[in-house]
Amino acid sequence: MKNPILFASALSLLAFAGCNNAAQNSAGGNTGIAQSPSDSSKPTIAVIPKGTTHAYWKSVEAGANKAGAELGANIVFKGPIQESDRASQIKIVDQFVTDGVGAVVLAPLDDAALVKPVREAKAKKIPVVIIDSALKAEPGVDYTAFVSTDNKKGGMLAGKELVRILGGKGKVVLLRYQEGSASTADREAGFLSAIKDAPGITLISDNRYAGATAGEAKTSALNLVDKLKEADGIFTPNESSTQGMLLALRQVALAGKKKFVGFDASPPLLEGLNKGEINALVAQNPTKMGYEGVKAAFAAIKGEKVEAQMDTGVAVVTKDNLNSAEVKEVLNENK
Repeated sequence: MKNPILFASALSLLAFAGCNNAAQNSAGGNTGIAQSPSDSSKPTIAVIPKGTTHAYWKSVEAGANKAGAELGANIVFKGPIQESDRASQIKIVDQFVTDGVGAVVLAPLDDAALVKPVREAKAKKIPVVIIDSALKAEPGVDYTAFVSTDNKKGGMLAGKELVRILGGKGKVVLLRYQEGSASTADREAGFLSAIKDAPGITLISDNRYAGATAGEAKTSALNLVDKLKEADGIFTPNESSTQGMLLALRQVALAGKKKFVGFDASPPLLEGLNKGEINALVAQNPTKMGYEGVKAAFAAIKGEKVEAQMDTGVAVVTKDNLNSAEVKEVLNENK
């Protein structure tokens, strides 16, 4: 090499450019759908979760990838880091639509804010399948299909289970998730409906929100510590709120001393269940949700008929039924 200094400088510039591109990708500036020639004949399906940190969304991704491999579709999984970042999710949807993907599978983190981007995708003849959480729009009309847990049913199951555990009487705390989340709002409504039918149950707090992360939920729960000490039972409507509540109860030495029903079945929550710190979990099947969402999107790309709504199932999990066929089916799918 005649000029090692120039060569080293060139390498540095290339490395800087690579880092720059990586930073742009992680910030959401690039949807990453560039395809190699071998991929060009396959449709690309963008799968956009509410966030990317919870174990729940990793299960959705696994299901989506499984369907993509079976059907011969390129799956691009991209979402905001935090489930509170509406602006980033809207930007990601808009960019995928601009890039001309074959279809979008979306878990909207806000039931109102994502309606416009979804309708714009439809106007460009890009099928959109909504998963996990509803939009303030009509499946089969404003978008292709809705693939989800029956969230109100899940909340009702949680409420009935807590009433059963409490023997039909006691004081109860509901720590909500966050405003704008249709799935958890439906669970909360279902829970409240169930406990309303139990005259011996008194609701002592239902107006506090956990926030988007387990850390925020822990802080919110600690701010409720006086109510938690007074309460006999507790309900939280998703993975992060349940984990945050569990951490808070441990910190104030109340874990295992309060009847506690949570939602979702990540490894830390199942650990709490096995330790007796959580009495029951309402488990969804996010792997199936991702799988069926991609299948519906692929069918729409092919011009095939797609059912407007699909229920992916829900089960109440306790220490006593962990080995039952119904629960095993859900939990094994989630691995």
